[in-house]
Amino acid sequence: MKLKQFGITFLSVCIAAFSGMKAAEAASFSVIADGLNNPRGLTFGPDRSLYVTEAGTGGSGACVPSPSAQGQSLCYGTTGAVTKIGNGTQERVLTGLPSLALPDGTDTSGPQDIKFDATGKPYIAIGYGSNPTFRARLGNTDLGKIITANFNTNSWTSVADLANYELANNPDQGDLISNPFSLLLDGNKIVAVDTGANELLSVGTDGSNLKAIATIPRQTLTNPIFPSGASSSPFEIQAVPTNIAKGPDGAYYISQLTGFPFPEGKAKIYRVGSDGQPTVYTDGFTQLTDLTFDPEGNLYALQYANQSLWKGNLDGSVIKIASDGTRTTILSGKGLESPTGLTIGADGAIYVTNRGDRPGLGQVLKIENPKSVPESSSTFSLLALLGTVSVTLLQKGKTKRLKRLPENKLFSNRTYAKIAKKLNLSFALGVPEAYRLSFGTLRERAASRWRSLS
Repeated sequence: MKLKQFGITFLSVCIAAFSGMKAAEAASFSVIADGLNNPRGLTFGPDRSLYVTEAGTGGSGACVPSPSAQGQSLCYGTTGAVTKIGNGTQERVLTGLPSLALPDGTDTSGPQDIKFDATGKPYIAIGYGSNPTFRARLGNTDLGKIITANFNTNSWTSVADLANYELANNPDQGDLISNPFSLLLDGNKIVAVDTGANELLSVGTDGSNLKAIATIPRQTLTNPIFPSGASSSPFEIQAVPTNIAKGPDGAYYISQLTGFPFPEGKAKIYRVGSDGQPTVYTDGFTQLTDLTFDPEGNLYALQYANQSLWKGNLDGSVIKIASDGTRTTILSGKGLESPTGLTIGADGAIYVTNRGDRPGLGQVLKIENPKSVPESSSTFSLLALLGTVSVTLLQKGKTKRLKRLPENKLFSNRTYAKIAKKLNLSFALGVPEAYRLSFGTLRERAASRWRSLS
């Protein structure tokens, strides 16, 4: 999976609404769990408790190169966990799971998602977020695999090795990257999304017949907007699929984050039918991390951030898409920050993992009594125009003056740290490797104009 990134120029841009929608009244929510380490997927178990995966904080073990933070290493630990939430309490019921992260516990891969089969057996997707070639350096680890667990004995067994499948097959013919991020149980098979490989895969619950069933395509931006400004040159970005839901029609629906420069309004939801061909079901979103259907067939999508990540605003959104295509924003911002997973409870409430990119600060929110007003999707083009005008006005007005530096300007780590502080990007931005802007990317590909950083 190629990580094509350009240099960074800071723009302070605020756009109030995205994807042809806005919330007229914010839904109410409560925090039902906190203190989590990079929380990711969540689901209800057979005991009606809520289970959430924590990707952990890595550790002090062996390391592998980070594909996104050039020159840095992701180091191994056993800090991943599964937390059970119920009856007003939270408890880690599975601990010691593999985790890989930067030394500060960010840019983390580990337990990413959890689902239960009809017998109540839990299956967990364990991320990796690096080149499978290097995994042997970490020893005997379950990073990059699907496992099944026994909470009573705090033990687990491997079911399928998705990272090894990427190493052996590389179905999208891109760089070798594997990061299993989500899964669902469909009868006697597991269907999983490998975010790093841009693949949808299936495997039997007994580990048999592992295969890729669809490749989520890259897309080419005709007028991409980078931190350094708009460009007229076409630019190919990665798909970065994130999550999967089975629709009322029996098809699989796949959410998409998109790769750098994380264009606003360009994330899609794909539908994969029995022919294995992904088609666009609906689009106009920004950086999706999860999706799910309610019993009435409405689709709910989760935006990790409403603006391009490099703008530093990590307010996210929960969006409802009715079967007729009408969209309503259930909650946007107001405490919803870099959310990574959602599910709907039997009580009709929406449960969301919040601050999914932060060690020790992750939460689970319960969103109740949502009240929102649908807006015509035709508003999207108007908002896009207003966003462009806003960028222009802010560049001329309130933003600091930016003076062009030579195209081959190289930045030191210290300078980058100052840039990151200005952008509020000093912590990792999320789960897959494509989420994070790196020191090396800034140093080596800076086509930028940094001067006013005091």
